[in-house]
Amino acid sequence: MTGSIWLPPGASSETLPGIPKQRPSPSWAEPDPIDELAERLDEFVAAAVHPDEIAALLESDGMSDDQIRERYGVKNSFALAEELYERVARRFPEPDGPVHDPWQVGLLGCLLRGVVFALPGFGYVLGAPFLAGHPESFGLPAGTLPLLAGALVGWTWNQGLAHRAYSWLGLGDKSAARRSLLVGAPLGALLGAAVALAVAGTAHPVAVAFAAGQSCYLGAATILLVMGRERALLATLLPMTAGAVIAMVHEIPDAARLALLLGSLLAVTTLALLEARPDGTAFKGRGAVFNPRLSASLPFALFGFSSGALVLYAALGDILAGTTHSATAAPAAVALTLSMGPAEWLLYRFRSGSLTGLRNSRTPKAFWLTTGRTLTLCLTTYLAALSALTALATTLWPHTPGIDGVSLAALLLLGTVLWTGLLLQSFGAVLGAAAICCTAALAQTLALLTHAAGPHWIALFVNGTAALVQAALICALLGRVTAHR
Repeated sequence: MTGSIWLPPGASSETLPGIPKQRPSPSWAEPDPIDELAERLDEFVAAAVHPDEIAALLESDGMSDDQIRERYGVKNSFALAEELYERVARRFPEPDGPVHDPWQVGLLGCLLRGVVFALPGFGYVLGAPFLAGHPESFGLPAGTLPLLAGALVGWTWNQGLAHRAYSWLGLGDKSAARRSLLVGAPLGALLGAAVALAVAGTAHPVAVAFAAGQSCYLGAATILLVMGRERALLATLLPMTAGAVIAMVHEIPDAARLALLLGSLLAVTTLALLEARPDGTAFKGRGAVFNPRLSASLPFALFGFSSGALVLYAALGDILAGTTHSATAAPAAVALTLSMGPAEWLLYRFRSGSLTGLRNSRTPKAFWLTTGRTLTLCLTTYLAALSALTALATTLWPHTPGIDGVSLAALLLLGTVLWTGLLLQSFGAVLGAAAICCTAALAQTLALLTHAAGPHWIALFVNGTAALVQAALICALLGRVTAHR
């Protein structure tokens, strides 16, 4: 029947439930704030290889975790970054024009720094006649202990000082960097001389004077290196180097030796004072608000101390263990010092390669594999350079036997520790590198004092363990994109 409703038997229209009215759909819906943010940051999020990149951007925009929880309903910036990463498809547009690579540096400049690090060693060749005397503790040559103590203090202090000056330079405040160097370098020189005097007492006045000059040189050289004056530093060292080379094959008067040493020291300190002198300008940028913390330089100082101690053990381990009366491993220290030039260049090459991997990788795993291959290539190249320099130094150093397999392996492991430590510094993990190297230096000290094993076997075990721990730390950081920024 038209217009009638069929009812089941025994039912009436009054017993049927009412038909719900259709609710009108709203004319608008509240937008998802995460979708809004994804749309606003679309280009950056689409090009991100890892959510950590997005988290770094959110934090740089000043978003706190409380604001993120209230506005977006997620726990923190990392959770929000993961949400954005999932919602936006990956796109990697090619940049217009050549890609800027801040890690491109010339090999020659880095090699020059390595040479500048090594040339001061010729000062000990010239000064050897002034330090003649009875052997000291552990069979070390006369005057060695105050020189070593002063050098360790200098390396420790000046590593921290250089970091603080570089921090000011990073803020764009060159005047503050100069002031920190002008104040810090003389303080470090005084501290190094005081420690040398405390170690030697009045028994070795010439050694204390030599150690004081050494401390002055380290402070002045730090100023010139931080301010990028490697060539000027090299020029001041060349006369002394030439005199030392002549002295190795032909006897020269003590007066000439002293004149060369004092002349080089005077030239270096004069140039450093001129470079660090105040320029009379006042800086009113970020440095006035974001003053670098003194405590931030402490891990760099500790890394300088521990790495210096490990290098000294490589050079003097045989003497400290009482197995020889001459520094037969001195070429190892020379090779390590010279290798710092190639090490610095390869570190830049790795950072450049990781930047290329960041542009070309599509997933975090692909980025990790790419940077891992670059790391392996750079480290292998550095160890090959260190091996070649060790062979050359052993061949040219007078009265030095060839290096055996255990010693060479220990040296290469030490080179691995030093290079990976520098890499960890560039990753922002300097505290981990300092802790590992300090532990290694302490372990080697205790092993040598207790005569637990031969010096080369001790170095092999300690350096190998430190290298493995640092390698594990690097592998954990390698895929973290923010570590490569």
